[in-house]
Amino acid sequence: MEVCIFLLCAMIFLSGIAASVHPVKAFLHHTVHLSCHFPNSQKIDINNLIIFWQKDTSKVVHEVYYGQEKHENLSPEYKNRTKMDMGKWTLQLLHAGVEDEGRYECIIMQKRSEQSREVIHKSECSLHIIANYSQPEIAELHSGELKPNGYLNLSCSSSGGYPEPKEMTWLISYENITHSTTAHMDVSQDAVTKLYNVTSKLNILVPTQRHTNISCLLHLKEQLGSLASVPLGIEIQVKEMKQAEINFFGPLIIVVVLITSALLLGFVILKKKRNILSTNQRRAARRSSRGKLQLDRKAGES
Repeated sequence: MEVCIFLLCAMIFLSGIAASVHPVKAFLHHTVHLSCHFPNSQKIDINNLIIFWQKDTSKVVHEVYYGQEKHENLSPEYKNRTKMDMGKWTLQLLHAGVEDEGRYECIIMQKRSEQSREVIHKSECSLHIIANYSQPEIAELHSGELKPNGYLNLSCSSSGGYPEPKEMTWLISYENITHSTTAHMDVSQDAVTKLYNVTSKLNILVPTQRHTNISCLLHLKEQLGSLASVPLGIEIQVKEMKQAEINFFGPLIIVVVLITSALLLGFVILKKKRNILSTNQRRAARRSSRGKLQLDRKAGES
């Protein structure tokens, strides 16, 4: 009955009370401290106050009536999990879970008379739960030894974190040069713990550089920064590199030699034909000249 009377009074008087929302971040399974932000400039005795905590305007989190904590009307999920620090006007929420995220209201009423109470303070806290992700780990998905001109298949995974992360990027480094690429990130959430697991995959050509480092970065929300994996070193053996060069340049050299040989042979044949033609033309000219001389002699004799 007292709870109903209190809520009715709160609804009547709260319209004139300004309230700001204070963000609170807490780690999973740790104790959360939610402050009423009550200055108590008038030094009011707590025995003349009612302190009421509720979540999302529907769940009773904690009650203090005239200096005495009451637990009868608490919502089931908050029983034996809350206690009030009277000196700091702070509520302690034990063993915080993801389901505890949300808005919490602290409402303080002062006793004016036996029949009247006045709301003198109200504040709101927005609780955000944080669970640390595991360090991202790179796994090789391909089988067998890496071959030049082949493909490199990798995955990067991290688990057990909250809230859902922003994205995952890959860093490919060689010879003091780093390239960054953002790949699709698969996200799954555990139905019981509400924690997230993430995986990203990378599929690229085997690097042609002799030594390459590949790592992945998990970018978190709530300005929590990023988590980096241990770099994966990709080492291409000198023998394999030379064999790859032979496999690539060998056929190319053969083609160039064949084309060059064909051009040279064509040039020789063409030159030979031209020489033969020139020789035949000179012989024909000599025969023609001799025939003309013979005709001229016969004409002279006659």
